[in-house]
Amino acid sequence: ERMAGIRINSAFVSIAGSHITSVNSKGVIAISGESPEITENDIEKVIEAAKAGMVSSEEELIHTLCREFIVDGQSGISDPLGMSGARLECKVHIVTGSITAVQNLIKCVEGAGLDIEEIIFGTLASSNAILSNAEKELGVLVIDIGAGTTEIAIFVEGGLAYSAVLPVGGIQITNDLAVGLRTSLEEAEKIKISYGSAVENSVSPEKLVEISSINGKDKCNVSQKYLVEIIEPRVSEIFSFVGTEVRKSGRYNMIPGGIVITGGSSLLPGISEIA
Repeated sequence: ERMAGIRINSAFVSIAGSHITSVNSKGVIAISGESPEITENDIEKVIEAAKAGMVSSEEELIHTLCREFIVDGQSGISDPLGMSGARLECKVHIVTGSITAVQNLIKCVEGAGLDIEEIIFGTLASSNAILSNAEKELGVLVIDIGAGTTEIAIFVEGGLAYSAVLPVGGIQITNDLAVGLRTSLEEAEKIKISYGSAVENSVSPEKLVEISSINGKDKCNVSQKYLVEIIEPRVSEIFSFVGTEVRKSGRYNMIPGGIVITGGSSLLPGISEIA
């Protein structure tokens, strides 16, 4: 705020974590009234029908994302307003989170003096920032590797078709380095950022890295190759979990647009080669 010279009064707040869950649902209604023309009220009703019974008392609804509408069996409709028909169906992707986690996030932001414009699922926010409409239409997988979690999102025909949160991320790589090098988490994080790599061909086997011990008094040197030997198995494990989740989604063959990797850990050299 000081640098921009502008007072911030409200914010769009991203939410993530292993408490986030998602599910696809479908609603169906009959078009009533003298005219079989679909109105805004009909669209609201079919979306409510799709949400019915999908959110438990312990969950907070974060998003209801319409994937497509179907009018009298005709699929692939993005906006049925004004169309004629007797039966309206809607396929939605529902994202929920722990009600306590959402409420605590709201309290933190409001405690900082900000109004919340909207809470948005972190990977959906990332996708809106990094993907083009063409990629979403073609079919693409987004892998958002954060500190504590890895979030995936599959876009098919322009809409979010599947999302999941995996309880592994960059912190596990840092922990592995801390244990393998017998150093502190802070030192391990610095080493990961400055010298880490997921593949051997991007490092010099002769280059040595100075490591401080846990107490900070003793120091030793290790090769960059040794860092790769610690990092590579964890990165491979993360992508193995992602692959299992994508196959479970049933959309493994629906992403000709490829894979887009984002998040802090995506900056690790060689990570795209492991993927």
